[in-house]
Amino acid sequence: MNLRVHNLHFKYNSHRVLKDINFQVERGEVLAILGPNGAGKTTLLKCLNGIHRPEAGSVFIKEENVFKLSSDTVATLLGYVPQRLDTARLTVFDSILMGRKPHIKWRVAQKDIRIVDSAIRLLSLEHLSLRNINQLSGGELQKVSIARALVQEPSVLLLDEPTSSLDMKNELEILTTIRQIVTSHRVTAVMTMHDINNAIRYADKFLFLKRGDIYAAGGKECITTNVIEAVYGVPVEIEVRRGLPLVFPVNDHLKQRATGTH
Repeated sequence: MNLRVHNLHFKYNSHRVLKDINFQVERGEVLAILGPNGAGKTTLLKCLNGIHRPEAGSVFIKEENVFKLSSDTVATLLGYVPQRLDTARLTVFDSILMGRKPHIKWRVAQKDIRIVDSAIRLLSLEHLSLRNINQLSGGELQKVSIARALVQEPSVLLLDEPTSSLDMKNELEILTTIRQIVTSHRVTAVMTMHDINNAIRYADKFLFLKRGDIYAAGGKECITTNVIEAVYGVPVEIEVRRGLPLVFPVNDHLKQRATGTH
C-alpha cells in the first residue's frame, strides 16, 4: 500500500470540515476526489501533505506516518501541485530546480541537473526552459508545476484541480501526461476534480465527498446516478460510450428537446 489515510478529522475553529476519512491507494493508481464546491476536497488534499494539521487521524506513505516526519522528508515523499503556481521572476529551469530543494545538501549537483533536464523533456518544456514563468500560458505554467513536483522524486503526487481554467486541448494534454507519469514512474496520484467524465476517463478510483463525509468510494462501480444525484443535487443519466460510463446532467428543458415535446 503506497498511501493510506486512517480516521482523518479536520475542523476550522469549531466548524467541522472533514469527518472520519478513510481510504487507500496503490502505486500506479490515480484517485479522483470529487464533490461540489465546499465539500472539503482541497482541505483534504492539504491535510494529506501537512499544510493543514488534522484534529485526529493519520496519513501513511509506505507505512511512514507523514505527521511524524520532518518537512524535508515529507517533501521527498509527497509532491504537491497547487491550483496556481507562484509566478515569481524565475526561469522555467530555476522554478523546476526548486523542487530539488529537499535533496540538495550543500550545492546543486550534476544529478539534480540531470533530473530537472529529464522532467523538462518529459513535459516537453525544452523550448521554454530559459523563459520567465510569468510569461507562460496557463497550460505551460501547469506543466512547470507538475515538473517541479516530479523532480522531488515523490511516491505520491497531490494535484489540486490540475486542469482548472485550461482549454480542452490543454486539459486533455495535462491529464494524459499525469496518467503517463503515474504509469511510467509507478507513483500514486491523488487529484481533486470537478469534471466527472474526465475523472472517469483518467482515474482508477473515485472518492465522493459530501459536506466533509465520504459519501461513496471505489472503482467505476460507484459511478451511479444515485451517487451523483445525492452528492451534487443534480439529476443525471449515464450512458456507456466506448466502454466507459458517460454522465449527462438532465433537466426538463433538455428532456423536451430530446423528445421533441414542448
